[in-house]
Amino acid sequence: MKNLNPLPSRALDGHTDTELVALAAAGNELAFAQIMRRHNRLLFRTARSILKNDDETQDVLQEAYLHAWRALAGFRADARLSTWLVRIVVNEALGRLRRGGALVMPLHAAMDAEGETAEMTMPANPDEQPERAAMRAQVRQQIEARIDTLPDAFRTVFMLRGVEELSVEEVALVLNIPEATVRSRFFRARGLLREGLSRDIDLGLGDAFSFAGARCDAIVEGVLANIARERGPDRS
Repeated sequence: MKNLNPLPSRALDGHTDTELVALAAAGNELAFAQIMRRHNRLLFRTARSILKNDDETQDVLQEAYLHAWRALAGFRADARLSTWLVRIVVNEALGRLRRGGALVMPLHAAMDAEGETAEMTMPANPDEQPERAAMRAQVRQQIEARIDTLPDAFRTVFMLRGVEELSVEEVALVLNIPEATVRSRFFRARGLLREGLSRDIDLGLGDAFSFAGARCDAIVEGVLANIARERGPDRS
């Protein structure tokens, strides 16, 4: 496959998700590249909230996109594309944990711990007292570290609701949990984070788990290369 740098999928910026899905389902790889670029950050943050490892998250994201590419014909336009993709990446991430031998409690079945119990499950943060004059990047890193220490049942809810700003209804739908549970877990997660970070949490939240252009390009190009191999060398 020819190395596309930068990928010209940006010419499709004005297309809706529905239009892009139709083009991609017909074999248009540039349309699928645009789908990936449009949803990369949301899906990366979602998988990262489960795996807590950047490299594993990148691998899982590529596998999830390949799964989505193969299943495009089954996508129904009455659903949001982002919801459909989040479900795929959550399943891929949880599958990666299980294959690695981790004991995984399904997100829809995880019990909400009492506030005191949840706090006890959070390991102490090594940077307990960051300097007030610390740069924004340092605050962001502290927030990311704190998010990683949240209990499993809270972390993905917080990432989707607090960082990606999905609605309560959307989070409940993609994680298959009641809306009341979303609200409860988000409230508790936010309280745990605020206790450790105080005012600084809002300072760097928008930058948490920033999705660099190089990583985004690598994921897109890697998935397109795998698609090309699947389709064989006889493409026109």
